[in-house]
Amino acid sequence: MRLSLDSIVPSALKDRPDVSNSYLWQRDLVFNQGEVILVQGPSGTGKSVFLRMLFGIDKEYEGDIHWSAFKMRDVSSSQLSLLRASSLSAVFQDLKLFSELTVWENIEVNRRMTNTVSEYDAEKWLDRVGLKKAQDVVVNNLSLGEQQRVAIVRALVQPFEWLLLDEPFCYLDEFNRSKAVALIKEVVQLTRAGIIVTSNTDNDEFVYDKKILL
Repeated sequence: MRLSLDSIVPSALKDRPDVSNSYLWQRDLVFNQGEVILVQGPSGTGKSVFLRMLFGIDKEYEGDIHWSAFKMRDVSSSQLSLLRASSLSAVFQDLKLFSELTVWENIEVNRRMTNTVSEYDAEKWLDRVGLKKAQDVVVNNLSLGEQQRVAIVRALVQPFEWLLLDEPFCYLDEFNRSKAVALIKEVVQLTRAGIIVTSNTDNDEFVYDKKILL
């Protein structure tokens, strides 16, 4: 699935003088499935807003976003649900976990939509990020770092052609970051998906095909 951006800019940022210096806003860009993209910029430049726009959460912007034949501004609720269930997965900064559910229940919310990933693999992935023993713990009782790892595994257990990662390791130490990165790389290689990562700084967590500065 190809992503096409036609001169997009969030409504809240369009009058800022530094928008013209961005390599994302008000540009025509095309990203192909399988590419790994880094969107880099300081806080307040719209990184999180950009991923919410791609996911169809935020529609307050100018320009157009196309996921292949889907024009995000015009998709119906049912089309958007289908797109998310089959082609888009995401880890947002606020994680969007169900805090009253257990770790395993949060994973099952995504996994059981399609049963693309087996229970065995989902449990194995939790073990790889150090959370197997926490499966029955209510998410609200976990640290932010543990919650972020739950969100990463949850994003991986559904089908996707693109994985959207909004500063996905900001709560993780180096040891847990390396485990999460290794798991993401392995799953993405199998699915041949593309990745869009946002970050405040340059990094070598992935081999990037393109780096876009805000």
